[in-house]
Amino acid sequence: MDATALPIFQAQLLTALAEPPADIRRLFHGRGRRWPGLEQLTADWLDGQLDGRSDGQLLVSLFREPEPEFLDALLTLLTELVSTEIWQQSGATALLLQHRSREGSPLEVLWGELEPNPVVREHGLNYQLTLGRNQNHGLFLDMRAGRQWVREQAKGKRVLNLFAYTCGFSVAAVAGGADHVVNLDMARSSLARGRDNHRLNHHDLSKISFLGHELFKSWGKVRKLGPYELIIIDPPSFQKGSFALTRDYHKILRRLPELLTEQGTVLACVNDPDIDCRFLIEGMAEQAPELRFVERLDNPPEFADIDNEAGLKALVFAQG
Repeated sequence: MDATALPIFQAQLLTALAEPPADIRRLFHGRGRRWPGLEQLTADWLDGQLDGRSDGQLLVSLFREPEPEFLDALLTLLTELVSTEIWQQSGATALLLQHRSREGSPLEVLWGELEPNPVVREHGLNYQLTLGRNQNHGLFLDMRAGRQWVREQAKGKRVLNLFAYTCGFSVAAVAGGADHVVNLDMARSSLARGRDNHRLNHHDLSKISFLGHELFKSWGKVRKLGPYELIIIDPPSFQKGSFALTRDYHKILRRLPELLTEQGTVLACVNDPDIDCRFLIEGMAEQAPELRFVERLDNPPEFADIDNEAGLKALVFAQG
């Protein structure tokens, strides 16, 4: 990381905060490598604009431990930021710095007061975050377009949401009129937050199932609750003891035909910068040739990357 590049970060933040977004949104994506020297730095605006009031928190994240010179310069920049008129008029209530490379991903409150469980909005839907306890706060912002696509596709469908995490896809599907959504994730605490997210949106929980199981030991239960018109696969690259993307993803793909209806659709995702679209396209052709590749969803513009294959890959496949 290069401290001499930080004025670019400062300029980007000031421009973004002059008119803060009404939804939760990434303001700076250094990991897209468009700004040399800032590749390990991001900034997210966590603002729900609830009840007509702004309650924004700016979360700055370091993905690698910087040199002391860089960290000192960053802290000076952020100290200066909160004294600007743009910051004071932005509605910000806190400035946070997360050290994601340190054990426990500790969160520093540099200014204001931390709201550890803010409710934020995206496309008119509510999601509750958790700040200061986990590495990830509960909503992956680069999947914004994917959640909106699911919402547009879900009407009247039975949906299977694998690796559901906090059920962002499920919230979008029910908002789009899904007939029923089955969420599966081995982390029951994440599914509990998923229930909370549905309650925040006043959804009928009788239309939603939450399975706290490991996928590869639960095919029978998953199949029994189907078949499904729409299946979403959004796994982590690695989950200790249960999932490794390059080893296990194909095991899921070969099961898809027995889970889908005749006209079923799959949204298959990979978010590993070292794995490109061919992994899914070729894997699907080999493991489930009944499914044809339809399209790759565009990533949100704020997540632009110098290499399109390094960003999130969200691919649509259809049967029939």
